[in-house]
Amino acid sequence: MSRPNIILITADQWRGDCLGVVGHPILKTPNLDALAADAVLFRNHYCATAPCSPARATLYTGLYQMNHRVVRNGAPLADEFDTLAKAGRRAGYKPTLFGYTDTALDPRTLAPDDPALTTYENVLPGMEVGQALPEDDKPWLTWLKTRGHDVASRFEAHTPPMEPGERVSMLPPCYGADETPTAFLLEKMEDWLDEQQGEDAPFFAHLSFIRPHPPFVVPEPYNSMYASGAAQDAAPAFDRHPCATAEAASHPFADLMMQHNGLSSFLTYDEDGNPNPKGCVKDLSAHDISRIRALYYGMISEVDAAIGRLIASLKARGLWENTAFIFTSDHAEMMGDHWMLGKGGFHASSYHIPLIIRTPDGGRGETVSAFTSSGDIFPTLLEILGDEAINVLDGTSLMEHVCGNPVGGWRDAAFYEFDFRAQRAGSAELKARMRQEDCSLAVLRDEAFHYVHIPGFPALLFDLQKDPRCLNNVAEDEAYQRTRLIYAEKLLDVRARHMDETLARILMTPQGAVITD
Repeated sequence: MSRPNIILITADQWRGDCLGVVGHPILKTPNLDALAADAVLFRNHYCATAPCSPARATLYTGLYQMNHRVVRNGAPLADEFDTLAKAGRRAGYKPTLFGYTDTALDPRTLAPDDPALTTYENVLPGMEVGQALPEDDKPWLTWLKTRGHDVASRFEAHTPPMEPGERVSMLPPCYGADETPTAFLLEKMEDWLDEQQGEDAPFFAHLSFIRPHPPFVVPEPYNSMYASGAAQDAAPAFDRHPCATAEAASHPFADLMMQHNGLSSFLTYDEDGNPNPKGCVKDLSAHDISRIRALYYGMISEVDAAIGRLIASLKARGLWENTAFIFTSDHAEMMGDHWMLGKGGFHASSYHIPLIIRTPDGGRGETVSAFTSSGDIFPTLLEILGDEAINVLDGTSLMEHVCGNPVGGWRDAAFYEFDFRAQRAGSAELKARMRQEDCSLAVLRDEAFHYVHIPGFPALLFDLQKDPRCLNNVAEDEAYQRTRLIYAEKLLDVRARHMDETLARILMTPQGAVITD
């Protein structure tokens, strides 16, 4: 078989439980459900870190945060690391981006006055740009103007009219369902696909959708799709304590995260009708968050429809059968769990993400329950490309899983990290007692327990068999002390096992450089 085309789709901030095919009680994702029936679905897939830039650094490099060291948005990615874009070029592809990669470039490779030093919204080196869509949405706004919309800013475009008596408006914005940022990127990619027709070389496209990332707003019919009382009643319960005060009192780190979980990014209104008020998510009512969740579900269904359109386009062009198609997310979304929105912290709601992989010679309708990581995406693409990384990776190719072959010695737990120096920056108390380099928590989560190590804070341990919602921290319970020690040692093993080995196995000898086993 000829070399395959490759399409990597990332949707931003999509929870792993938000697919119809995994049993969500109300969410409708018919196109991704159909894709899963023609592909391999990974049920226990976790991103290795959050937020966007760190998460994408792992996705693109196959390295855990402790090795790539992109610790927050704005932290640069070292130029010496191999990436899926560089590997694609080595293999003769032209990796082409539609959207964004949220990459801060290595300042050591730039001139002192280079404008790239002023932003983390650069493009991953090695990527060609089919259509950029940075955070300011300017290319999309220009496109909207050609369709008759007179909007001056993304804020103006995305802000819906206020709904009387509501902090969260579910009214539609000024643009329609065929005019969203998702639709814009899809149109540009379809034009590019037309340009690939007749080319001898296979293509490699990275389609990076911003949705369902905030602001939580979506046009008709998606804004009201999950708004009915019946839908709200059937929606999953939030994983959280009975009130925000009890959640904050459950652990000092929970309190820290809630204090820094502000409202300004989520397009809520104050009582006077002013959008984007100050305050914290914990101040929202259950009613408010339920309305946000309904909009979030609507945004997911809008992206699902776009993915269905893309797959139909590939089939119509005769490209589908020889295309490796990967759908995933960069990280997930708390969506009201533990009285928070957004991502970060130690709860799985921020890190459990979807993954569906279809390859020309892979499985159809199979489900993998093994723990997999966003760090596995780059090694998987390397195997599809027929290439090897230039440095040692933390992730492992998923192609044996995709092809239905037995996989021995696979990891038995999810591992992820979160660097909270951004929260430290806003806390005088943390600044006084902790260094920046201390601000990195690590989590080990398997079928039985969820263990969290946080420097400068008490450890956490949750018994998932008795407490799947992670509400009762048993780390100090005498009956769990042996279990806590076992998981602390397991976490230490993971960290030791994944120290960089790129040059560690090479030994200089009289015969030259020798790779030791």
